[in-house]
Parts: sequence; C-alpha cells; structure tokens
Amino acid sequence: MLSDQELSLVKDASWILTKQVIIQKVFEMFAERTGTINSCLQQVNHLGPEIKNTVPKIYKGEQYMQLPYVMMDHPRFFEKDHIFAIRTMFWWANFFSITLHISGKYRDAMAEMIRANLSAGDNEIYIGVHEDQWHHHFEENNYRRYDKLTPVEKNQFLQKNRFIKLALKFDIDEWNSMPMLLDDGYKKIIRMIN
Repeated sequence: MLSDQELSLVKDASWILTKQVIIQKVFEMFAERTGTINSCLQQVNHLGPEIKNTVPKIYKGEQYMQLPYVMMDHPRFFEKDHIFAIRTMFWWANFFSITLHISGKYRDAMAEMIRANLSAGDNEIYIGVHEDQWHHHFEENNYRRYDKLTPVEKNQFLQKNRFIKLALKFDIDEWNSMPMLLDDGYKKIIRMIN
C-alpha cells in the first residue's frame, strides 16, 4: 500500500526529471574541475606518471546510505595495497567534499610531508579516523576536524593507520560558488603533498 504522499510522488514525473538535471549538472561541474586538478598535480614533482596521467572517472549511484551520489576520482590509482586518489563527492541532501586518500607506498612516502604541511589552525581540514577507509560521511566516527584532535590522535591518524584520508567539506547551500570552492579546495589538498 502507498501512502497519499507516496502515491502523489509516483504519479509526478517532474521531481525525478529535476533530479536527473541536477545530477547532470554535477557531472558537468566535476568534469570542468579536471583542468585545475591537472594544473596542481603538475607542480608536484615526486608523483609518478601512474598518478599524473590517469583519466578522470565520474560515476553515480543511488544508495550511499540510501541517498544518491556522484563521485569523481581524479587522479586515481587503486591497487590492493597502494592507493592514491583525490575523490570529489556530491551526496544528495548532504554535502560536496574533496578527499585525498593514500595508502601503502604513497602513505609511507607522504605521511611526514602531510604532517609538516598541516598546521594547528587548519580548521577546514578533516582527517579520516575510521578503521575502514571506504566510508565517506562526516559523522564523528569517520572524519574529525584536524584542529580538534589531540597531539596523540594526530600521530595515530597520520602515522599508525595504514591509510591517510584528508578531506574538505562544502555545504550544498554554496552550490552557485561550488566551482570556485572546489578549485580552491584542490589547491589546499594538493598543497598537503607538495
């Protein structure tokens, strides 16, 4: 049985068509950001061609914690034990985000550099604190603001975990400024490894 609200929605195509238009706009916005990312990456001398020469992958899904999402991985290098990716995410009704995700040889090579580049005043940077590296939400058990961590926690999440995730989160209300915010965000994230 459908409720009155559900019946009303199932008979109204306009909301689903509007959703499709919005998702397409996110795809276009993400694709337009690849130039900024490529420009920033070219300034990082210690990244190899397996990172600098990747092709962006933009994809969508319907069920991240029951809500639609769009993700772009660029650059992207995923091997079993070695990951280097910058993931841009739009999560319906929640946020936009940029995440630097490194593990294995990339984590080993860049952990100290990241530690040196992060400052106590980095109140925009979140660090992944969950033991499972494949969560993307910003609940307290998954991401915490770097400036709110104790020195012991900073050491734990930068040195002892087998991966490092640094993220920036943007409010959906900032949609019309999002291209500029994302471009600035890529520069901040990539600065952490340069």
